[in-house]
Amino acid sequence: MTVRAGVVVTGTEVLAGRVADRNGPWVSQQLLELGVDVAHITICGDRPDDLTAQVRFLADQRVDLIVTTGGLGPTADDLTVATVAALYGREMHLDVQLEKRISEIVERWRGRLSSAVDSEPLKAGIRKQAMVPEGAQSISPTGTAPGVAISANDSGTLPTVLILPGPPRELQAMWPEALACAPVAQVLTRRTQIRQDTIRAYRLSEADLAATLRTAELEIEGFDALEITTCLSLGELEMVTRYPEAAAPAYSGLVGLIEEHHGAQIFSTDGSTIDDIVAARLTGRRIATAESCTGGMIAARLTDRAGSSAYVIGAVVSYSNEAKTGLLDVPAESIEQHGAVSEPVAAAMAEGARNRLGVDIAVSTSGIAGPGGGTELKPVGTVCFAIATIGQPTLTRTLHLPGDRASVRALSTTAAMHMLADALKPDR
Repeated sequence: MTVRAGVVVTGTEVLAGRVADRNGPWVSQQLLELGVDVAHITICGDRPDDLTAQVRFLADQRVDLIVTTGGLGPTADDLTVATVAALYGREMHLDVQLEKRISEIVERWRGRLSSAVDSEPLKAGIRKQAMVPEGAQSISPTGTAPGVAISANDSGTLPTVLILPGPPRELQAMWPEALACAPVAQVLTRRTQIRQDTIRAYRLSEADLAATLRTAELEIEGFDALEITTCLSLGELEMVTRYPEAAAPAYSGLVGLIEEHHGAQIFSTDGSTIDDIVAARLTGRRIATAESCTGGMIAARLTDRAGSSAYVIGAVVSYSNEAKTGLLDVPAESIEQHGAVSEPVAAAMAEGARNRLGVDIAVSTSGIAGPGGGTELKPVGTVCFAIATIGQPTLTRTLHLPGDRASVRALSTTAAMHMLADALKPDR
């Protein structure tokens, strides 16, 4: 990597955990995809001394670019621009054109309010946001706060800094212009062109993948040029590989070796998620869910993406036995004989949803998420699934999933998505 970056997320509310940091990971991912090596992500409160310390720390790490997020608003604790300007020895000045633009944005917003707004504090806030460090380049606001880019100092002790707003929507909308502004674009010209590819597997252990990677290291020429990271989440193992174009043959060899060793577990070599795959395979079909222990989480996954109304028809959360019999036509004697958490009941739930909602395929879950309710025969984590498809036998499966209640429900949802993807394969 020829360009290194650091990210500083500011905000006492983020530091205290009241607000989750969405900006640090997002900015990091964008930079990595550009071929920029992200060395650090730090979080600090809305205190000038702490922000100064973070910028100095990153400068000491010899990064070429620092991206800060947050602290650009009109209030007294929004101090990022002034603090960074002081560190870089830049005087602040009022950008009249920027002040006018922010005023126009605010006026449009004020027109939607039913109550009056005190104009003097409002004007002071606008003026504060229009103050730009000498020699810096402002970036058009996507909310009311503009971004600011400052080039590295002449001695090279302080790198280029890009100052962006805290609201993720504003930051992400501003990102393209921020990359194109002269101080940042100049840094990016030195980056190495990097490719990034993702392989996804289900129910593949990190230990098994690690063994295959050790084999690859010995057998594949140029393997050391591949930067590989792995992440296991909810039963899915993601392997992200970043490499220069010259190492493409080595990556191709790695993909072939992984498919040879773990082909049954690999479900994506092009970065597609299981949600992408299910959505694509549902083209021209209609689906419904019948959920007990997952409480609608599968339906939420299916409807999370735009355009899902083309295939998702409805969902039934049948938590009680009465709901199972009344809404899904599950025979009461089946529940009595096998128990609500059983493959026969899961099958009846899926078939009931398919028939009641008139769909092509339906998926169901019935399980014991815990912490109570388990027995010796059916311990906590026992979950039964079914897939009912028109013209095909109903498929059932029982899994014993680890973890607490939240983990069991989340793992169940992922398992159901993978069952759906398998059931929807064109060659079935």
